[in-house]
Amino acid sequence: MTFIDTHTHLYREYYPENFEEVVQRAIDADVTQMILGCVNSETPAQINDAVSIFPDNMFALVGLHPEDTKENFEEELALLEPHIDDANVIGIGEIGLDYYWDRTYEKQQQEVFYRQLCWARDRQMPLSLHIRNAYSDAIQILQRFKPGELSGVMHCFSGGIQEAEWAVNRGFAIGVGGVVTFKNSKLQELLPKIGLEHIVLETDAPYMAPVPHRGKTNESSYIPIIAQKLAEIFQVSLSDVADQTTANAHRIFTKLPE
Repeated sequence: MTFIDTHTHLYREYYPENFEEVVQRAIDADVTQMILGCVNSETPAQINDAVSIFPDNMFALVGLHPEDTKENFEEELALLEPHIDDANVIGIGEIGLDYYWDRTYEKQQQEVFYRQLCWARDRQMPLSLHIRNAYSDAIQILQRFKPGELSGVMHCFSGGIQEAEWAVNRGFAIGVGGVVTFKNSKLQELLPKIGLEHIVLETDAPYMAPVPHRGKTNESSYIPIIAQKLAEIFQVSLSDVADQTTANAHRIFTKLPE
């Protein structure tokens, strides 16, 4: 039984005192592959550090996060794009729109989102999408592309059933993390309507730790806790969740070694 954490930020920056120990805990918990999200032009160096130590377990994304999109977005994109060709890169992300805290750079976010979607389309690479309080605008931009041109994961999904159905009909999986373990999570009612065949596991570590670690530093070793909650929701075994979500991740991130 193995698991894949399809979205984590397991860098030394967040775990300066015990980075290697944290990664090893994940591997010991059968989380054998971890996909590292990118947020700005400084992230690839951190990712390369992690991959150099755990080359069989760590894989990279490249992208400019919407919250990191400022006046200098042209410079950031120019610095990031060459990293798409790095050997350990398997997708574009995390990219998208985020209107939750600040809408100052809303138009820049939309421009950056579209241009990075073009990166993915032109290179036939999967996406890790960050969308928060912006599903209407995000879907409008995504619909500028033909069905089948884009695929990937709706990371940390926070939409409703209409957004979820639109996503899976367009070839996207729903990324489920620690939020599903929260007592009043709407995901517990939504996910059965989508089906386990459209779900992948993620932690978004060091953020959003699942119960019983809520409020503490998250890590990829907690993936089995999230998987166990899905087993309860779908009334299947933990092994069934592991097998299906791992197969889903491999279907999307085709460069992941089997």
